[in-house]
Amino acid sequence: MKLGFIGLGKMGGNMVERLLKFGHEVVVYNLTTPEIDAAVAKGAEGSHSLEELVSKLPERKIVWLMVPSGRPVDENILGLAQLMNNGDIIIDGGNSYWKDTRTRGEALEEKGICYIDCGTSGGVWGLKNGYSLMTGGNKDAVEYVYPVFKSLAPEGGYTYCGTSGAGHYVKMIHNGIEYGMMQSYAEGFEILKTSPFNIDVTAVASGWMHGSVVQSWLLELAAKALKEDPNLESIKGYVEDSGEGRWTIEAAIEQNVPAHVITDSLYTRFRSRQEDSFAMKMLAALRNQFGGHRVIKDK
Repeated sequence: MKLGFIGLGKMGGNMVERLLKFGHEVVVYNLTTPEIDAAVAKGAEGSHSLEELVSKLPERKIVWLMVPSGRPVDENILGLAQLMNNGDIIIDGGNSYWKDTRTRGEALEEKGICYIDCGTSGGVWGLKNGYSLMTGGNKDAVEYVYPVFKSLAPEGGYTYCGTSGAGHYVKMIHNGIEYGMMQSYAEGFEILKTSPFNIDVTAVASGWMHGSVVQSWLLELAAKALKEDPNLESIKGYVEDSGEGRWTIEAAIEQNVPAHVITDSLYTRFRSRQEDSFAMKMLAALRNQFGGHRVIKDK
């Protein structure tokens, strides 16, 4: 198939390369030129505006967005909606909030444009291993684009989740689970690291990859990180979040579902960004006030 692709970051650029390897024709656009040039060198067709990109597509146009959630998605949709026709398809492969996706889908449906949300997992390794894809939207439009999804996903890695917003909802929960899994590994490895046995945590991580019930791709990545830097001395313990964990917790609250692990993993990330915590100072002060417990003075 021939499609347009907007957003050539770490994942977007690799996805374009994978599509080209599977024989698709891809017209690319990015805000900065070097990424366009790199994609063209691999076989893509370049463009330097939305207008140029759309003009190079066949009669039923398909455009994949791989841009940050929020305003970048809205700005691209606004521009594309003025250039595309009834029956054309826009795919949002980023981590958009599922409620925003439903709103966008309804607005585009009024213009006759099909909007597919596609949760995309696989990170920078997706080029080689394929991407787990979770789609939502008009089923006829999704089936029309299926050859693209089939090329991007590994065997068994594609799921149609339901109507508009369902794909991004499933990806949101996927990322919430990921938060909890990563936190569990992080805590377990710190307990190993501080044990009285001088344990080689790199060897343990590698060993767990063979026959253990906790083996996973995340564990494989942990083992890789430890081999590169056994004490992780080159990394500051500062952890950001990209939104999906917060949205997962909001959904849990709305649906009255306890989500202790995911919630705590998000809060731990908040704590990692504090040089010193006012809350912890207050706890120390209260213990001192009611029980005369020792406090350590700040220098």
